[in-house]
Formats: sequence, C-alpha cells, structure tokens
Amino acid sequence: MSTSDCQAIAVIGAGIIGVTTAYNLVRRGHRVALFDRQPYAAMETSFANGGQLSASNAEVWNSWTTVLKGLKWMMSPGAPLLVNPKPSWHKLSWMAEFLAAIPRYEENTVTTARLAIEARGHLRRMAEEEGIDFDREDRGILHFYETKREFEAAGRATELLARGGVERRAITPSEMRAIEPALRGTYYGGFYTPSDFTGDIHKFATGLALACTRHGVTMRLATEVVSATAGTESVTIISRSTEPTLNDAPQPEEVGSFDKVVVCGGVLSRQLGRSLGDRINVYPVKGYSITVNLTEGADQQAAPWVSLLDDKAKIVTSRLGPTRFRVAGTAEFNGYNRDIRAERIAPLIAWCRAHFPGMSTRQCVPWTGLRPMMPNMMPRVARGRNPRVFYNTGHGHLGWTLSAATADAVAALVTARANT
Repeated sequence: MSTSDCQAIAVIGAGIIGVTTAYNLVRRGHRVALFDRQPYAAMETSFANGGQLSASNAEVWNSWTTVLKGLKWMMSPGAPLLVNPKPSWHKLSWMAEFLAAIPRYEENTVTTARLAIEARGHLRRMAEEEGIDFDREDRGILHFYETKREFEAAGRATELLARGGVERRAITPSEMRAIEPALRGTYYGGFYTPSDFTGDIHKFATGLALACTRHGVTMRLATEVVSATAGTESVTIISRSTEPTLNDAPQPEEVGSFDKVVVCGGVLSRQLGRSLGDRINVYPVKGYSITVNLTEGADQQAAPWVSLLDDKAKIVTSRLGPTRFRVAGTAEFNGYNRDIRAERIAPLIAWCRAHFPGMSTRQCVPWTGLRPMMPNMMPRVARGRNPRVFYNTGHGHLGWTLSAATADAVAALVTARANT
C-alpha cells in the first residue's frame, strides 16, 4: 500500500471482533486506533465463552423447531432458551425479523459453515505468526444424543453442514467412549468433527491486542466513545476516559478525526449504528458459563479433553489446559441485563455432576455475557449509508468461530474503498 492509500481508521470495540479487525487493518498498512470502554481487551462477551471454534455448530437458529422450544421453555427458569415475556419494541421487531428469516435457514446455515471453515485458517495463521498461546486443543468436537429422534434430527443438519464443507461423521456409542472416555451416560449415538478445535478466547484476544500494539495500533482502552459522526470528508469521534478520578470529577472529552470508522461494538452496535444513520438490529442474547478449576489430580483425570456439545441441553465444553474446564450454554432474551442468576448457573453445575461425577465442582467461577445477535443469525459485515462507515458485528454465538474471517473481509472492504 502506498503512503497516499494509508487511511486513519477508528475501530470501536476491543472484543474478539474488534481486535481481529484492528489487526487486519494495521497489517494492510492503515493507521488504526482501537477504542473500548474497558481498560483491557476482551473483557465483556469475549471473556469466558464456550471456547469452541466450531464449524460443526454453524446451524442457524431460524426454524420453527426453535420457536416451539422457546414457547415451551418460556416459563421454566432453568431452560436452555429463556425469553422474558415483558414486551419491548426492540425485542418484538427482532423476533418478527427472526421469523421472516426462517425460509433462508438452509442457505444461511451453509454460508455460515463455509465462513467458519475459512476463519479457522486465518486464526491459525495469526496465532502462529504472532506466537499466541491460547490453550488450543486440536481434538475435534463431539456432539452426543440420547435418543434416536434427536440423533436423526442432527443427521439432517449434518447434511446441510456438508454442503458448506464441514466433515461431521456419525459415530456409535462405543466410538464415542473411545474418543472421550471421561463422558458418562447412555447415548444413542453422536457426530464427530475432527477438524474443529477449541481455545481460550480471552487469551487469544489479549495476545492479539499485544500484537496490534507491536504493529502500531493506537490502543484507546478505558475510553468510551461518546459520539461518532460521519461527514463527507471525515469521521469525528468524541471520546472520554472511563478511568476513575479523585472526587468523581468528570473526565474531559476528546475529539478525534478519522478517514473511516469500523463499528465492532457488540451489543452496543445498534446504538452506534443509529448515531451514524444505520439500522443495526442487534439484540443482546445472554449466555452463561462456568470455569471449573481442576485443582486436584483426580479432577484433572475425570474431566474430558475432547470438546463436547449436548444439543438437547444446549451446553458446550472446552478443556483449557490441564487445570481449567469451561462449560457454557443457555440463551436468554432479557434485554441488556448482565446479572448472574443462580437459577441459570445451577443447570451447568448439575450437568457437570451428572456427566463427570468424578470431577469436583467445588471451585467454579460463574460468568455471563451478552451475545450480539442479528435476527437472521448472520454477522453484519458491510458498509454503512455513509461510505466512511463500516460494520463488523452481530456474530451471535459464533463470534469466536467467525471472527478471523469477518475481520479479513471487512478489512478488505475498507481497503478497497480506500483505493477507489
């Protein structure tokens, strides 16, 4: 890239999407400033997710089966999918668009699978080039099913994923035991995707943030974006520090001018998009996780190493090194509420005790995060109405899985616009 093509670009949001976007842009020769209200990268939704980089979980949720399950579970506090019945225009409009996307279920599932496969290559390359240790485990992902009906339904999804290039094969209960001996229970069968892998999203994101700094990204952490305004000549970002001050004195506002802005703001992308003249109908879908600390040798032996996905309970697992076991799941439509609710954590602990009775859960850390989800379950990677505005957001439950591919795509889009 020539000096004349180098652009000053603001990236808003330093979660996994924002960090990978900033990295791709700076490696293409741009001058990048990365903003986030937290003092460190990846402190919100990218802090403690399920850990799976799972092309095998690329099936979108837009189906009547999901709708019927949601209605059934609505009044059950510990259900995998929980919807607060209190209405809001945001929730109602999002759900209407969710239903409207049901006819594109197959198309969107295949597209997501292809994107997930592409992302795996990009992410591995970044980790190798920058020397990032993120507790990666290349042991595949095992989906398991207790009944024939559940197994056959998963088989139909497997056919769709195969159209997207995902090799997910059916396996017998005996093969399941060979793949992961620690798993207890009686099962009809399962599906195994050996090419999927797992890792600690927070360790990867913070490692890549350090790489961004080395490559020249200006890290504007502990800095909230008060407003973003796009004009014909530039984008104006007004920001202020979120660091505490003596006597709670307000922090002064700072004004910055950029050639372009990329919004990677997670659940705040809707608000940011509105200020920039765009409708980004992201809804915050709350998820929970526990990190079980495996302090004793017996616990480490009893915990699985192969990543698991229980489709019925909507629970996923990842082994993060010898001493940590991550269990995540549930989807809660409850607005921007970030409270950790005991009745949502209890099923995760109970699931561990049922499937891994020899593993102690006496030391487990609960967490919750808000997944930024678009109604059609597809990430928004596009230019805004103003040609200086771009979006990379709305990845839902697959942000970790898709991040490296969508970051590459939006960086290419920004660069292409810069050169025209």
